[in-house]
Amino acid sequence: MRALIIDDSKALRAIVAKLVKGLGFEVLEAGNGREGLEQLKSKGAVELSLVDWNMPDMNGIEFIQAVRAQDEYNAMKVMVITTQTEIDHITKALESGANEYLMKPFTRDALLGKLQMLGIVND
Repeated sequence: MRALIIDDSKALRAIVAKLVKGLGFEVLEAGNGREGLEQLKSKGAVELSLVDWNMPDMNGIEFIQAVRAQDEYNAMKVMVITTQTEIDHITKALESGANEYLMKPFTRDALLGKLQMLGIVND
């Protein structure tokens, strides 16, 4: 299985990548939504995208809207990972096409629980 981590913080991408690799995923990374779309086009679809909300050039919501407009990415699960904790942000993310929402900082167990809810891992 492959996961795409999209976050403008290189350090956070590294932390999340380590967690996701530990769950058996091959990891692709991008610094913003536009780079994420480029990764999908060049490397092919992934099973999971972990997307930050606030990023330059193309934010997480814009990325989600872009991939949800393309049928080839219908099967991809999208989880927003962000510090935005307000209920209206959660609602907007889900209405835009995200499958789940996880607030930073989070633990391996919190991530694992969300992935189990999405049916991606059984661990």
